[in-house]
Amino acid sequence: MSQMTNAGGTTRKRRQIVTKKSAPYIFLFPMIVLFAVFMIYPIIHSFLLSFQDFSEGVYTFCGIQNYVTLLKDPIFWKSLKNTFIYLIVQVPVMVVLSLLFGVLVEQAFLKCRAGFRIGIFLPSVTALVAYAIVFKLLFNTDFGLVNHMLQALGFSGVDWLNTVWGARMAIIIAITWRWTGYNTIIVIAGLKNIPTELYESADIDGASFWQKFLYITIPMVKSILLFVSITSTIGTLQLFDESFILTGGGPNNATITIGHYLYDTGFTYYKFGYAAALSYALVIIIGILSIIQFKATKGGEE
Repeated sequence: MSQMTNAGGTTRKRRQIVTKKSAPYIFLFPMIVLFAVFMIYPIIHSFLLSFQDFSEGVYTFCGIQNYVTLLKDPIFWKSLKNTFIYLIVQVPVMVVLSLLFGVLVEQAFLKCRAGFRIGIFLPSVTALVAYAIVFKLLFNTDFGLVNHMLQALGFSGVDWLNTVWGARMAIIIAITWRWTGYNTIIVIAGLKNIPTELYESADIDGASFWQKFLYITIPMVKSILLFVSITSTIGTLQLFDESFILTGGGPNNATITIGHYLYDTGFTYYKFGYAAALSYALVIIIGILSIIQFKATKGGEE
């Protein structure tokens, strides 16, 4: 009888152990299903789709033809060039501004710092479409506020959205305005982790503000700046709304981005196989640039 009782107790303990081990997976199961359906399946399906061509209502396997077409596509190369122009100009400017704003907001003499943080961060929570429309009005050639201010200062107005470099600069200014605040908040979080003893020691040694900035602040937030640079690079390579709404990709595809061209290919011309190939080309480019940035900065470490 005692043996049966012991066996029953052992069985219950085993069940309890199995239940405790499986409980986390039971709670995670709904999320795993959602992740598989809305993330893993689309990734696999789009990869397979990049090797297919839609013709006469039927998808047919075409091998690497979509990728061969991509390499010969002048609009793809133009969109890639435009995207890299935005990347090369806008990302360094935004990272530098984020660092400067972060340092300034954290200065002890500044009052109402919380208000300044909110003001800097607000643009990043503005709806993409809404802010793009606002900037389209601001840069309007005839009645835009930007040209009105330029003329008030004695300069001639600029045809921002209808000239190649005018339209590109309008997009660069717009995305810099929107995302600088978001990156500034990340930089501020990194600045708060710098030990105050380092600055106190520097003050005792008679270091100036710029010496402390160059030899303490920047080295201590190097990993944060790397993170901001990589995420900003990825975001710029995926740029779509500004090109689509501000300029429509014009004039003559001078501002079209890879994301914009991908959208037009899939949802305007219904070439979903080719659009999928474009998306994977973009993935490869993002991966290569991220690795280069990581290696160039040694992962944010000395």
